[in-house]
Amino acid sequence: MGFNAIYAGSFDPITLGHLDIIKRSLYLCDHLTIGVGINSGKNPLFSLEERIAMINSSLYLHPISSHVHVEPFDGLLVDFAKKKGASVLIRGVRSNSDFEYENTIATINKDLARSIETIFLTASGPLTMVSSSVVKEIARFDGHIYNYVPTHVGDAVYKKIKQNKAIESILTKEST
Repeated sequence: MGFNAIYAGSFDPITLGHLDIIKRSLYLCDHLTIGVGINSGKNPLFSLEERIAMINSSLYLHPISSHVHVEPFDGLLVDFAKKKGASVLIRGVRSNSDFEYENTIATINKDLARSIETIFLTASGPLTMVSSSVVKEIARFDGHIYNYVPTHVGDAVYKKIKQNKAIESILTKEST
């Protein structure tokens, strides 16, 4: 061991798949920084502050390690890794298409920062189908998401979607 790693994503919201990757990453590194990306190209369901709070509470409720730190970042992941003194990027892979995408990004990151390696961890068993996007889509249609996210996260997803639907309903009525 002896190295610091970064596990980055939007975590909108954090899933049991993310938590699985975090737990397994700690067998490989001494310290793990969870980088919560600020991506202006995405329209997240949760604010940056809400996502960080959900991750921290998930780490507390599913005791993982005192060697995990959650922090927002903006810009290139390799620049964030350098700033944090990390030599490894951890990436979760669920499918062949995930691998193709992640491998392309890893190759670019290696070109940008030769000293930083990428380690791919495959999703575990039933978590191979879990993504934040799928969780939000199921919740939008009132499907059951508690097999995919911690309970408090599921509650927050349903609440946020209900609020958004109420706002959309008001805006629709106002525009007619």
